[in-house]
Amino acid sequence: MPSEDITPPAPIEETPEQARMSLLEHLQELRTRLIRAFIAIGLGFILAYAVRNPLFRLLTWPIREVSGGKVLLIGTGVGEAFYTEIKVALIAGLFIASPAVFYEIWKFVAPGLYETERRMAKPFVFFATMFFVLGGYFCWAVVFRVGYAFFLAQYAYIGVTPTIRISEYLAFSSKLLLAFALTFEMPIFAFFFTKLGMIDYKMMLSYWRYAIVAIFVVSAALTPPDMISMFLLAIPLVLLYAISVGVAWMFRLKPAEKPAATTTKPEQPETV
Repeated sequence: MPSEDITPPAPIEETPEQARMSLLEHLQELRTRLIRAFIAIGLGFILAYAVRNPLFRLLTWPIREVSGGKVLLIGTGVGEAFYTEIKVALIAGLFIASPAVFYEIWKFVAPGLYETERRMAKPFVFFATMFFVLGGYFCWAVVFRVGYAFFLAQYAYIGVTPTIRISEYLAFSSKLLLAFALTFEMPIFAFFFTKLGMIDYKMMLSYWRYAIVAIFVVSAALTPPDMISMFLLAIPLVLLYAISVGVAWMFRLKPAEKPAATTTKPEQPETV
């Protein structure tokens, strides 16, 4: 029998409906990851609520320490103590659930990465969690002591005994805690973005002026409306940016390491 060449069918162009379905699939994936992250935070909240009283004493320890126990924390609302416990447990629950949250973030972006890059999931989750907690600890152990010592000294200068509402103290402290926890992620993202070939140390050095301006803008947005809190966050951020430049230089991609797109050739149909 004479052999007949079977030509492959022409590729079918993607219709707008199919494109919308692809976008819907991404949105569904995002919804799934968000739901799982919120479930993890909820479980962390339950665990933290069980030990809410020690957590509250731990959160208020810096201001009591720098004041020598002279600061009086008060509540002026009927349900203020209850809502304070809820907020303290929620903040602690976020730190407890941070490994799961970072894992869900990674799983959402992983489909767009190369196979070799997807293997960075465990290091990303580990180091992102470590620096997140480290940022919160640095704020609690160092920044709170410096900041509260300064603010309480202003009361002493004008001869007024400070009496602080619990809700105001918690709002101030939680903003700083979360701000430092998030900004301490800068070296981690610098490392992974460098390994992915998205940034390099030369680019970071060339944009250092814009980075400093952005740091002060972000610090003003993340902290309570006062200059001291802004500088308490901005100065460590500038140092973190310098560390991130060093990280990007240390782990810069060599020419042979730059990711190349891997394409799979379609199977050729057999000729009969």
